Amino acid sequence: MGFDALKRWRSICVALAVMASSSMTALQAQEPAEQDALATPEGVVSEIYDLVSFEAGSVPDWDVVRSMFIPEAIVVLRTSWEATTAFSVDGFINDFVNFVANSPAGQMGFTESIIRMKSMVFGDMAHVLVLYEAHITGSPRPPQQGVDSFSLIKKDGRWWIAAITNELPTPDRPLPEELQDG
Repeated sequence: MGFDALKRWRSICVALAVMASSSMTALQAQEPAEQDALATPEGVVSEIYDLVSFEAGSVPDWDVVRSMFIPEAIVVLRTSWEATTAFSVDGFINDFVNFVANSPAGQMGFTESIIRMKSMVFGDMAHVLVLYEAHITGSPRPPQQGVDSFSLIKKDGRWWIAAITNELPTPDRPLPEELQDG
């Protein structure tokens, strides 16, 4: 290898080392926040609401959403006033993707925000009850309140969602006492 080729090779190696170093710095900068969110059941639950909320013109990162669940998790959602549907994690994500594609949310954005949260932790299991509001950005309809019940497990040093069940409050089915204001 000639001197010029050796200099070029050295320059390429230095450039690659600098790029690798800055990539590692970026990853390390993200890691503590992600680890903090996974360190408590409340952090995982808060993170999932943040992950499924999105601005107009964007969509959730479904791989990150999927990473919040154990592979065997189940999600049971109120799909109408009279019916519920049980989903696998992929089924839940596909249902959400269809909602985004077939509603104004896809173009306007969507927010699910936590109003109140009540949690109970016992060893490596947790239960988190959440009062939330769901809203399509810019919609004239008021936000829809709902109640989610999360079952979580601690495994491999972090918390995972094992199950979510969902219910909608009605006059005949008022909010649980634990989530009422006051």
